[in-house]
Amino acid sequence: MTEDTHNGHSETEHHKNEHEHHHHKKEYHYFVDGNEYTTDDSALTGAQIKARIPDFNPAYQLVLEGRGGQPDKVITDNDSVDLNVHPVCHFYTVPPATFGQ
Repeated sequence: MTEDTHNGHSETEHHKNEHEHHHHKKEYHYFVDGNEYTTDDSALTGAQIKARIPDFNPAYQLVLEGRGGQPDKVITDNDSVDLNVHPVCHFYTVPPATFGQ
């Protein structure tokens, strides 16, 4: 048998998950309009991110700043954003009908 066992459903994976429950969880950081937020989740949806913004206007759009020459991207409520990245994600909010014009 090759060493591929630890990539899938092996004991190593099981122990890793157990280990995370007993020790301090990793925190993921991101910014919205310059304010820092933290979460235990390595990915959040647009709806989850918006829900944590105080007094968020639901008519506004959430936009993820592009990195490395990538364009900025509007994040819908159902879009999932990977927060386990470096540098951390930066989002900003824009009033309706202003993005992309």
